[in-house]
Amino acid sequence: MDAQEKAENQALEKRFNRGMLWRLLVVVGLMFSFGYALVPLYKKICEVTGINVVTTRELYGASVRNTQVDRSRTVTVEFDSNTRGPFAFRPVKSSMDVHPGELTTIVYEVANGQPRDISAQAIPSYAPKQATEYFKKVECFCFKQQTLKANEAREMPVVFVIDPDLPKDVKTITLSYTFFEIGTPVAQAPQGAQGS
Repeated sequence: MDAQEKAENQALEKRFNRGMLWRLLVVVGLMFSFGYALVPLYKKICEVTGINVVTTRELYGASVRNTQVDRSRTVTVEFDSNTRGPFAFRPVKSSMDVHPGELTTIVYEVANGQPRDISAQAIPSYAPKQATEYFKKVECFCFKQQTLKANEAREMPVVFVIDPDLPKDVKTITLSYTFFEIGTPVAQAPQGAQGS
């Protein structure tokens, strides 16, 4: 093989390698672009099929379905409060009339009159018992423990919906909260009272 053939082969090989490099760069660019295009494409497919798991989330496990407000019915919701601890706790209203399917908010007030911070938790209960599954809380202070600073007063909302499937014979629901102190400090025994 002479020098001219060798130079031609090297030139051909360089052109082939350069062409292959460009093809690979185009493929990498297309793959990268396709990866970015998948996110909005996936969201659109979820919206069209009704899956929509990307943009919706359940709030604290409450499965409130999208419903129309039933204006032909009114349910009276009574609000009650009990405390187990050194604080004041009450709803701002004792009752309200709501339509099933209507998003409603009630506010509870709590005040810590102690010179120390207090941790507390609220536990809800419902009457009649059969109304429990139809009373859907979307937001509630009862979902987590509350810490009240010394002499702090606070308003805490409860956002709820009464499911329109509530039996027609249920005209009144009572929502009651018991607000109790967590981790009550144990009183120290007096110095002279310890055994010898």
